[in-house]
Amino acid sequence: MAFPIDANTVTHGIQLAVAPVFLLTAVSGMIGAVAGRLARIIDRARLVEDKARATTDEEFLRRAYAELGELRMRGRLANSCIALLTTCAFLIGVTIIVLFLGETTAFQINKFAIGGFLLGVVCFLMALVCFLAETVIATRLLNFHMLR
Repeated sequence: MAFPIDANTVTHGIQLAVAPVFLLTAVSGMIGAVAGRLARIIDRARLVEDKARATTDEEFLRRAYAELGELRMRGRLANSCIALLTTCAFLIGVTIIVLFLGETTAFQINKFAIGGFLLGVVCFLMALVCFLAETVIATRLLNFHMLR
């Protein structure tokens, strides 16, 4: 692998490679937010399960099972969101490496950078859809409980 000695080429390569890092900042913030929501979902599910085990009230058990179903769906959406965000971060990381290597070496691999970046953005958008769906379910569940 022949690295160019020209400082301008190396500087330009670093500039190209650093641009997608801003997306990584957004991804890490979203992972933190979704992980927090997942922890709350798990805590609520454990609480509802404990209460369901301690009662014989059929009406309460019916409501508890319905809520646990909603919590399970929310947990799956949160897990999917985290998986998509992690995939996005991985693809953006690969894009950064490819952009830097493509700029500073003789390898012509920039088309892989385009594909990696676009796939990363698609994963990010799909994660946003999962996040939106989870929050809609949570809000619907909240509104349902307020009616009682």
